[in-house]
Amino acid sequence: MQTIKRFLVVSLMILAVLSLVACGGSEKSVEHQEPYHLEEIAGSDFKLVVLTEKAAERLDIQSEEVREEEVDGEMKLTVPYAAVIYGLNGETFLYARNPGAGSLKFVREPITVDRIEGGKAILSDDPGLLGTHAVTVGVSELYGAETGVGK
Repeated sequence: MQTIKRFLVVSLMILAVLSLVACGGSEKSVEHQEPYHLEEIAGSDFKLVVLTEKAAERLDIQSEEVREEEVDGEMKLTVPYAAVIYGLNGETFLYARNPGAGSLKFVREPITVDRIEGGKAILSDDPGLLGTHAVTVGVSELYGAETGVGK
């Protein structure tokens, strides 16, 4: 009986010491890093949205190339409809990924949509975006970051 009591007392003491050690933690503080920052664009009301790698990964940012296709006998620019975002007054935009492989810089570009066909938006003008990569996943999050929605 005496042996069992000693075993229990020693076990409880070990558990107490282990729990104190586990709770102590380290004195190092974790530095907080914002998931994005904004940069001014000279001569523009829009801002460049720059994401961290972790933020882009969490948002699963994806993009597709702006293409030129024949539509009703004319060459027109087309973008995936998922890339189109609407402003408060019905304006239409897309977020273009800055050139460069793996770029984490995005800028909002105004576009004029003629019509939607299936999963494509056909543009009525050419804003010089041919070959640009338009963001198709994470668009609303980029808009929120740029405009401060949700803050």
